Amino acid sequence: MVGWGLRILVVLGLLGSAWVHLVVWQDWARYDDVVGPLFLVNVGAGAVLAVAVAIWRGHWLPELAAVGFGAATLLAYVLSLTVGFFGVEEQFRTDEEVWGVVTEAACIVGGTALLALRLRLGRHPHLGARRGAQRGARA
Repeated sequence: MVGWGLRILVVLGLLGSAWVHLVVWQDWARYDDVVGPLFLVNVGAGAVLAVAVAIWRGHWLPELAAVGFGAATLLAYVLSLTVGFFGVEEQFRTDEEVWGVVTEAACIVGGTALLALRLRLGRHPHLGARRGAQRGARA
């Protein structure tokens, strides 16, 4: 049950980040030759990863990709707040900026929690079968 809740959180974070980037692209980023295409990449990647996290539950890769997506996007935003990102300098004033940080944090925290839950339940690829099944096989 916790796993499904975390999975839904990550899917919503990915879709929310994609939506925020689409809105900002429509607002101003489409006029920027460098950042504009990167925003569209975020829109597509967020949507594809959301589908992957939702339906490919047997593998750890979509969860790790969600964490990486959130971390890379959040890092780019922090750079735009501090030193600038390809000439873009943000100031954390708009609702889109707030929702972007919230959704990307959801990707990072939720994806990390899903990976940790996978390890705790013994569904790590290097462990093979579940730990409980391994114990039962020895008995």
